[in-house]
Amino acid sequence: MNVRPLEIDATAELVARWDRFVLASDEGTFFHRAAWRRVLDGTFGHTPHFLYAESGGEIRGVLPLARQKSLLFGDALISAPFCVYGGVAAADAEARAALEQAAVELGERLGVDHVEFRNLRPRRDDWERHESHATFRRAIHADAEQNLLDIPRKQRAEVRKGIERGLVTKAGDPADADACWRLYAASVHRHGTPVYARRYFADLASAFGADCEFYFVERDGRRVASLLNFYFRDEVLPYYAGSSGAGRDGEVHPFMYWSLMNHAAARGARLFDFGRSPVGSGGWSFKKNFGFEPQPLAYEYRLVRAKHAPEMDPKSPRYALMVNTWRRLPRWLVNTIGPWAARQIG
Repeated sequence: MNVRPLEIDATAELVARWDRFVLASDEGTFFHRAAWRRVLDGTFGHTPHFLYAESGGEIRGVLPLARQKSLLFGDALISAPFCVYGGVAAADAEARAALEQAAVELGERLGVDHVEFRNLRPRRDDWERHESHATFRRAIHADAEQNLLDIPRKQRAEVRKGIERGLVTKAGDPADADACWRLYAASVHRHGTPVYARRYFADLASAFGADCEFYFVERDGRRVASLLNFYFRDEVLPYYAGSSGAGRDGEVHPFMYWSLMNHAAARGARLFDFGRSPVGSGGWSFKKNFGFEPQPLAYEYRLVRAKHAPEMDPKSPRYALMVNTWRRLPRWLVNTIGPWAARQIG
């Protein structure tokens, strides 16, 4: 079993082989796709170390890695920054073991603090593991009424209010990247977290084409909320959400997610991936109340120079102070320094 790097300038044929493996693998996710190496490098300046295991001329496993140097979380080799899932996607135990070992050896050569795999499920009992986040995934239907009935009563009532108040949803095109980002930037400022660079959404659209979609909620012809969605196989992942915060938003988000279910189902999606949220957070409660059951994520850490894994719980007092401080900063300032801060916390 040979482990090799997928370089930035890899041939189109090799990239296609990598992506075919990911698409066919039961363990593959959208975040294992080869184009992430260009986004991580070009948008954030994090050096990618994408590895694949090959035997007999056939790819048997892949591991998307990037080095992230953060003032908050240290120097780490992560699979993968800015992605909710990662770790090894392998066809067999031999390929998995080869890629895990290669990652540890690379981390030791680079002298990082730790190696981090963002696994959907536990893999290494001998690594330090955190389960402070959960993901939310369930089936959706081609029938809009059935999708509505699957939503618990209280949130279903908010969806109906959105319908009654004339909210409409529309898919955008790549030229709408900036409009989507502006609504996202307004939201994260209200929530006290740094905003990504303005170019990030456009870079994602360029990297993933039709599998990256901008989606908007309009009230009286004005865009009041947005989503950046990813599509992978028969799954839809609403990954970044934003809203203007003007007027009543109570029905906007429930209506937006229900509408996306129907829109994505028309595109062929049959699984709705609501993404990760910290356990017990507001996002965690919203998704659970929307009819999704939390599934704990197994983020695993192989310590190299560090004595312990970084503190990742956003509910800790340390982060509460930073959030409250960030909320009070003016918008022009957070949009200026936010991209620098955001690249530290992917």
